[in-house]
Parts: sequence; C-alpha cells; structure tokens
Amino acid sequence: MTTSTIDISLTDIYDLAQTTLLKYGANQETANAVANTVTIAERDGSISHGLFRIPGYINGLKSKKVDGTAKPEIEQVTPIIFRCNAKNGYAPVAHHYSLPLLIEAAKKFGLAAVAIQNSHHFAALWPEVEQIAEAGLVGLTTVSYLPWVAPAGGTTPIFGTNPMGFAWPRAGNNPIVIDMATASMAMGEVMIAARDGHEVPLGTGLSTSGELTTDAAEIVKGVLLPFGGHKGSAIALMVELLSGPMVGETFSYETQANDNAEEGPARGGQFILAMSPNILSGKNSNNQTDRFFEKYDAIKGARLPGARRHKNREDKGPRAVNAALIKTIKQFRDNN
Repeated sequence: MTTSTIDISLTDIYDLAQTTLLKYGANQETANAVANTVTIAERDGSISHGLFRIPGYINGLKSKKVDGTAKPEIEQVTPIIFRCNAKNGYAPVAHHYSLPLLIEAAKKFGLAAVAIQNSHHFAALWPEVEQIAEAGLVGLTTVSYLPWVAPAGGTTPIFGTNPMGFAWPRAGNNPIVIDMATASMAMGEVMIAARDGHEVPLGTGLSTSGELTTDAAEIVKGVLLPFGGHKGSAIALMVELLSGPMVGETFSYETQANDNAEEGPARGGQFILAMSPNILSGKNSNNQTDRFFEKYDAIKGARLPGARRHKNREDKGPRAVNAALIKTIKQFRDNN
C-alpha cells in the first residue's frame, strides 16, 4: 500500500503541535513541552512518537482525562530521592521540573532518583535519559502502561509495552542512547503498520484467536509478545516493578482498571535514575569507554545504539509526514 506524505519543516511540526494543544486547553508550558517532545521524535525519525501522538494528546485534553494546566509538585524525600507529583498532567512537564533537580543531586552525591506519579507518559524515553547524559551522567528510566503484552508462554496480556531508556555520556561525542520496548515491537509501530497496510515480523504478536500472525491489524486487536521469549518477558516484569510499586504507582493491569476508558493516554508513573560514573568509580573512565565504543563500532555490520537517531537529526530539512495525519491534526486545530 502506498502512503501519501507531506513534507513539513521541523518548525512547522512544532507550531502545528503547539497551536493545536493550546486550542484544546493546554497552557503555554504544557503546549511547549509536549510540542518539543513531538518535534524531537520527528527530527530523530521516530514517527510513532511524533505527530502520530497528537490526536491522543488532544483526546486526553478534550475528555478532561489530562489536566493541560497542571503544575507538578516536587518533594525532596532525601538528598538524593525526589517524588514528582505530575498532578495529572503530561510527562514532559514533569520532566521539565524534576530533571534539573535530579541532575544536580547526582552530580553532588553520585546518584539520584525521581519517582514520577500521576503522570500521563505518551512519548519516547530517550529525551529524558539523553538530557541526563548530556550533563555527564548515566541515565536509566522505565515506564509501564496498559496491559497489551502477554508473558512468555501465555496469551493473556499483563505487561505494558514496558519500555526502558538508558544513556551513557561521552565527552565530545554523542551519548550512547538505548530506548526500547520490552515488547517485540512498540504498539505505536504496530498501529502505524496496520494503518499503512504493512505486515510485521512473525512473533510480534497474536491474533484474537491466539495464533501467531504477521497481520498488524489483527495484533492490534489481539496481543503483543515480549521480545526474546522468556528473557524479554523477565525484563518486562522488572520494568513493571520499577514503574509501579517502586515509584508508588500502578501495575499495567491496575492502570487499566483505574482508567476511565476515555481516549488519551492512561495515568501512571515513571522511574528515573541518574548516576555519576566518575564518583562511583573514583576515576575518569572516558578514555576506557571510548576505546570500547571504538572497538564496538569497528565491527562490520554493528551500529552503536542511538547512532541512527543522531544521524537523522543532522538533517535540518523537512520531514515526510503522513498526509492523512496532517489533515486530521489541522481539523482538530481549525474546527474546535
């Protein structure tokens, strides 16, 4: 199936997202933060987390499921532990308030963590951990969501797609950045494949009858599977624990039970950890890690995590965005 696209500049992507969010009740702070997150995703080639998400963001505001004027509250529990009550707002705003405090504490004490609660996370994870790495720290974050993924050997969903993000700083170079779902494929990518009529790899998920299928539309109606069988399933379990009880929030199945079934992202939590490799190791390990990354990158066919995103962002030109999606967002913006 051929998908029609429109070339649109990064500036226009930001403006389209921001003005649409403002029209549906987001304040300037929320509109700016979310539009920036969406633009970063389009810039770096992650279309499943770019403008594709705007209708969901808007539906969250329209239904009053999400407070577009929320101002997060930060509690410093100990010198290195923070709780951020996102006050039922979108996660990029919570990051704006909590990450500077997290980074400052980790630089001083060697590590720090923040538990984000009452947040609606609907984006990629690399912006958070990359910000931490750009400050010379190692970043780790996890998020759970709605139960779309069955554990290995099962056909009943209990996990979210349960992504995790990790970033390692590199002086004078782009950080190493990992952002991956523990599901075989992120649900957004499966939904885009279904929209565009593309098949997905066998093993991505099951149909409603519990059969393996390459039909993305059937998987959207059915269930996703974890990557790597029982190993991916175990990591998904770890993410559930870190993103739920560790931060005083819900498991994916509890999130679903508490959700009001309105369109828009469900409410949940996020775990973010920042660590100083210099303080923890007692030495500057830049030369050591650079030698390792050079050996890794020299392996034929290998690519360092995050390298494609960093390469994509070198292109300052327009991005090709699904034409029907642009039309839908403009209808939201112009017909309210």
